[in-house]
Amino acid sequence: MEVYYTFCFLAAVSVFLGFLNQYVLRAQATIAITAGALALSLLVIGLGKLGIVSLRGWADQLLPLLDLQNLLLKGMLGFLLFAGSLHIDLLMLRNQRIEITLLAVLGTLISTFVVGALLYWFLQFVGLPVGFVYCLLFGALISPTDPIAVLAIIKSLKAPEQVSIQVEGESLFNDGFGIVVFTVIFALAFEGAAPTLPSVTELFLVDAVGGIILGLAIGGLFHWLIGCTDDHSLELLLTLVIPTAGFSLANLLGVSGALAMVVSGIIIGNFTRETGFSRVSQHELDHFWNITEDFLNGLLFLLVGLFLITIDFQLFDYVLLVAAIVIVLLSRVVAVTVPFTVLKRFRKYHPYTERILIWGGLRGGLALALAMSIPAGHAMVQGQDIRHLWVVMTYGVVVFSIVVQGSTIAPLIRRSREFAEPEQLPEAAGD
Repeated sequence: MEVYYTFCFLAAVSVFLGFLNQYVLRAQATIAITAGALALSLLVIGLGKLGIVSLRGWADQLLPLLDLQNLLLKGMLGFLLFAGSLHIDLLMLRNQRIEITLLAVLGTLISTFVVGALLYWFLQFVGLPVGFVYCLLFGALISPTDPIAVLAIIKSLKAPEQVSIQVEGESLFNDGFGIVVFTVIFALAFEGAAPTLPSVTELFLVDAVGGIILGLAIGGLFHWLIGCTDDHSLELLLTLVIPTAGFSLANLLGVSGALAMVVSGIIIGNFTRETGFSRVSQHELDHFWNITEDFLNGLLFLLVGLFLITIDFQLFDYVLLVAAIVIVLLSRVVAVTVPFTVLKRFRKYHPYTERILIWGGLRGGLALALAMSIPAGHAMVQGQDIRHLWVVMTYGVVVFSIVVQGSTIAPLIRRSREFAEPEQLPEAAGD
């Protein structure tokens, strides 16, 4: 029951932070909760250093008790991805399928290798000879834009439709692909797997393609089940089974639960919504999943902020933290610019597309959970644990992207609304 009580109290704190945000910061809820949790963490750390009260021991027991890594990767992620994909317009997604595919696949690969190469060079420069495969591992975990962070912020700001669907579509699909890339490099780094084309292809097919096929099967099954009943409550309960039992089934089968939830959510949100739900049920569906999404988002980003208490920062960690932020931003510029250099030869885009995609490429709890999955003590360089270094850098990038990028992207999006969508321009091609 201790885990349940802790979960309940943290949930209450996240709700109250959201409530206070209405009257104090009046910022986007995700940013406000993360900032509030960071402020609380810094206060606790400061009180501990002054010897007034120390909650470090409590925090060290709290996060392992909640098991943030598994709580997100094997639990909350299914709910949040399913809820986010329910609102994806399939027609717009089809119109932007080339852009989203290039950003989610090619962009993630480009970012992984650019981050890995720059980090490898930087660490060699400062006298820390970390193996290239470990640098690639950091590139793989930090490159996918986090759908949880992105959807929570971009949706509330009402970005131009074309830009919004690209950002949302990329974030929903590239985390599944990014987890596959991370899994492959993790196997090379810690499990001694051979980096052969057949083994990498097998991992990709089982994880990514398997997840998509399972998502189609789950979406099709529940589309039929929901269409067989007119009971509003039962319809909502059936949708609740998808990110619970459906996501758990994907994890047990060893396929991408993230991609399965995205695919099934798109099916329910685009087909079942129109044919299986009445107008009243459609409203209840949106209302129920919006509340669920807001609640879990608040709890997740509270945990991200409180995670600061458990990190023992050394002087060198601050150097790595700043370097990681710069490296990740540079890699994001390359990952977005390269595909759009080609795409702009064939289609016309909103003038703010690339700027919003670059600055709106937020990282969140997913990257932190992946960093925490690295085994402690298995890779040491000059007395430094790779896991500790990667967690510190990941945390710095996550906090910077949510608090700094998330809070400063609003003016950029507001300026973007002054321009017409490319579909409204006569010279737009292919739309």
